[in-house]
Amino acid sequence: MSSSTDASTRVVRLPATLNNLAHLATMLEKLERSGRAPDPGQYRQLVARVSAELAQQAGHVALPQLLEVFPATAELYENQQYDVAGLCLSPLDRSVQTEQAARDALAALRQR
Repeated sequence: MSSSTDASTRVVRLPATLNNLAHLATMLEKLERSGRAPDPGQYRQLVARVSAELAQQAGHVALPQLLEVFPATAELYENQQYDVAGLCLSPLDRSVQTEQAARDALAALRQR
């Protein structure tokens, strides 16, 4: 499976069991990066399919490789895993800042 990045092409070898997820992730990346607003129904349907495939492939040894290549799918996976792993794929500084911003927002809402 190959994926285009900003300036180059990256080739990642994945087991056949991840082919469907890789194809769906490619579609999600194209939709996310198209520069046009996607049809909401189409977007929801694609995200639901990617989410279901991520749930089915959770724990697969090659999943981290796939997530490195497809940032939109990685973000979706991270959101799915948030309750047990927090921002597990984000850089630590960004994770800490995001957690603190969430706490600050909740505190502000409580004071209202």
